[in-house]
Parts: sequence; structure tokens; C-alpha cells
Amino acid sequence: MRITRTRTAVGVAISALALGTLPAWAAHAEPTAPERSTARHAPHHSRPASDGVRLIPLQGAVNVRDLGGYRTYDGERVRYGQVFRADALAKLTDADVATLAGLRLKKVVDFRVPAEVQYDGADRLPAGLAVTSRAISDNGLFATLMTVIGSRDPVKQEEMLGNGKADAFMRGVYRTFVTDDSNRAQFAATLRDIARGGDSSPLLYHCTAGKDRTGWTSYLLLRAIGVPEQTVVGDFLASNTYRAAYDAKVRDGLRQAGLMQNPDLLIPLQEVRTGYLEAALTEVRQKYGSLNGYLTKGLGLDARTILALRERMVG
Repeated sequence: MRITRTRTAVGVAISALALGTLPAWAAHAEPTAPERSTARHAPHHSRPASDGVRLIPLQGAVNVRDLGGYRTYDGERVRYGQVFRADALAKLTDADVATLAGLRLKKVVDFRVPAEVQYDGADRLPAGLAVTSRAISDNGLFATLMTVIGSRDPVKQEEMLGNGKADAFMRGVYRTFVTDDSNRAQFAATLRDIARGGDSSPLLYHCTAGKDRTGWTSYLLLRAIGVPEQTVVGDFLASNTYRAAYDAKVRDGLRQAGLMQNPDLLIPLQEVRTGYLEAALTEVRQKYGSLNGYLTKGLGLDARTILALRERMVG
């Protein structure tokens, strides 16, 4: 009986960290959504931040955003209400689902691998909206977390994640966004959906925390349609702002449960960092020469598709 309880505790802890699910022992620390804004220049469902990020406040997810509003190099603006990025949608409340319904989504793409869906649960979506599964490898992140947290061993946890090892692991995850054939195919299919529009628009894509696989997709999309690099990196790093309080509560819960003496070892796994993005971009340059080479040769997007992305998203 004690073994069963231990496995259950480890399971919910893994789910909490890797999959964004708040464990039972931290139920008092439910994610809270920022207050809505009444700013007139953005849709009613989103809150403009000073850096241009449009957050959609929900109770069961903390990193759901409209990619609209950014300026391109030529002064045009990315349209609101076309593409949304998100973290896992399994824990949405009824009110959250109603908010999603208001976005009039036509397609939802889930980048999570089957093990993540099993632990965290399937998406909660408005009636009539089905999820499209496009699993993108986590490069063993889930298994690593299972081993680290499940061990309850501070020495082993330090050996596996300390001294820059967690940071290095995440850089490896990002490199697979470029090197893995299957991963590239999933990114490409999603960008083609956006370019095509029609019954795929508006579209929302998400992974678990909405920061890595989702962050890379957003980086590619915004760069492809002419948003400046500095702005796009800002969108990428904004996940740290929106996830900070929630992730801190998860770490505190792991400490209180006795699963980790030093849960701060997990911070590199919870955060996004420019170094992670640079790891992927270095791989892009080495294999394809440029980001455009990655889009055309690595993802197989032709010039017509890239032009259609801009026409769909900008104006």
C-alpha cells in the first residue's frame, strides 16, 4: 500500500512539472489569470501587455496568447484572431471553454507526445472542435523527469541536473527541432495549415507548457511573415513572465512533498532561455545555411506557402 502511494505521489509530481498539472498537495495554488483589460485597440478576449504580447486570461491555463498585434519590418501589423499559442488545455474550466468558443477556432493542434496526454489528459475544447495530434519529441524530457523526481535522492538529482546539465539538456531538446525528421514534418504541417486558412483558421497550437515546441513554432511563424528578430525573441521569452508564479508553486509543492530538497534544479527545465533558441538556430545555420533554408529545405515550404503565410497573417 505504501509503495502504491509513493508511485502515485511521484506520478502527480511528474505530471505537475512536465505537464503543467497542479499536484493534489498544492491544490490551494491553482493558477490565477491576470485581470482583463478594456484596452480598445485589441480584441475583447485578449490583454495587451507593454511588450505587445496578447494574453488570453484563463483559469486552467496560464500561457494562452494571440499572436496578433506585432509590427513587421515594413510597418504592417499581424492580424488578431488568426493564430493562437497555448499551454495544455486539459484543465480548462467551463468558463475557459466558453472563452475558447468565443475565439471561433476551426483547428487545434496538440504537439504533446502520448505519455504527456496520458498524464495530463486530453484537451477540453468547445463542442464540435476536435484536436489534431501532431506529437513532437521531447527528446526524453519526460523520462528524465520521471527518473529525477521519482528517485527522491538529492545526490542523484544534483548529479543529473546540477552544474549546467539541465540547461544543456534543454539545448539538446531544441536541436532536435531542427535535426529530427518527424519533428520537422509536424512543424511544417502546422505552418501549411496556417497558410491555407479556410477550415483551419483560426488555428491554435499548443504543447504542455506552451514554451518550447510552441515557442519554436511561434518563432518560425513570426519570422517568416516579417516580424523583427528582437520582437520575436520577446514573444518567445514572455513565457517566463506568464508561467513564473505557477512554476514557482510547483517547485514549492515538490519541496513540501519531500520529493526534492532543491527543486530549483528544475528551473532550467521550466524556463525558456535565449541560449535554447540559439542552440536551434546554430543547428539551422550549420545544416541549412539560414532560417529561410530551414523553412524551404528542412520543412519543405515553397515560396508560395511562405507568401501565403504573410498574406494570411499580415494586413
